Amino acid sequence: MTRFVFLLGIPGLVIATGTCATAQTITREQAMRAAIHPVPDQATMQAWLSRVPVTREFPDDFAATLTGQGPAFVIEMSTAARCIPCGDLWTKLTTLARRYGWRVQTINPNEAMIRSGRLGLPWVGHPVAWVRPIADENRVVPVAIGTDHGPNLARNLYLAAKMLTGVRPAVGVRAMSKFTGIVEMPTATRERR
Repeated sequence: MTRFVFLLGIPGLVIATGTCATAQTITREQAMRAAIHPVPDQATMQAWLSRVPVTREFPDDFAATLTGQGPAFVIEMSTAARCIPCGDLWTKLTTLARRYGWRVQTINPNEAMIRSGRLGLPWVGHPVAWVRPIADENRVVPVAIGTDHGPNLARNLYLAAKMLTGVRPAVGVRAMSKFTGIVEMPTATRERR
């Protein structure tokens, strides 16, 4: 038996693991389908979230870093009308922003798509969230593809702040939370329902 692990090119995002008797070739499209979980309602979103591990251990400088670095950064996220995971992510990010003094704002969907392409992220729809220095629109770190648990988002904000202030990116990227891929239901599917 051969053990296999497929990665989608998103730092820290494992698509599938398992064992098989022979090696398989998995296309990027198949990997995308395995990693993305479009949700049509709150119950489905909560069912997917219940499978996501929650961060329980934080570094000693966690709160100090988030509070101290907050005024220097902005969290930007993509959103869409009637997007259930977008509302969930927005609520969690604004709660964290109030607690640690960060700013949160939405960005234009076209800008979100272009930004994802520049970073080599697959465009999966909404929500996607990034952190960037307030004074530099070109230095961005993705912190969520889809909604996530509050503690996981807080850890990703911490890691983004560390990476953007000088911690070697490879260190931060290895520790970055796996992105959930819990995103909005595609528009065409919503309209057919």
